[in-house]
Amino acid sequence: MAERIREKNKPQGKKIIAQNKKARHDYFVEATYEAGIQLFGTEVKSIRNGSVNLKDSYCYIDRGEIFATGIHISPYEKGNIFNRDPLRPKKLLMHKKEILKLFSLIGKEGYTLIPLSVYFSGSHVKVDLGLCKGKKLYDKREDDARKQAVRTMERTEKERNYRD
Repeated sequence: MAERIREKNKPQGKKIIAQNKKARHDYFVEATYEAGIQLFGTEVKSIRNGSVNLKDSYCYIDRGEIFATGIHISPYEKGNIFNRDPLRPKKLLMHKKEILKLFSLIGKEGYTLIPLSVYFSGSHVKVDLGLCKGKKLYDKREDDARKQAVRTMERTEKERNYRD
């Protein structure tokens, strides 16, 4: 009996639900932070189904609280009247000191907070926030060229190993 209880309370790893791949393409990620997210029941059920889109989402700080806007959580199909607006601003849960630190960092020119991923940590929904600085067009080109070079090297190495 005691063993079953321990197995239930055993912390589980991260189960990533959605990632913002465009954010890593458009921004330099300086640091990452973990935050909880305030959701309603039907939203959590919809997230379990994987109905989340982080494209074009960002965070802002208002009156000492941090909010994420642009996170699209599709309405739960069996939720009827309990469904909320899919694009409503969602409050993020962080310690006050962390929020004040982020507020001072965002005040610097060119920095912004971008949700990088949404995942389950045990039974809680968490958001991975990135403190990001925007890339210029030439930075994006450099990254694409570097990735292309790595791909061609891997391809040629694979062909050499295949021939031997």
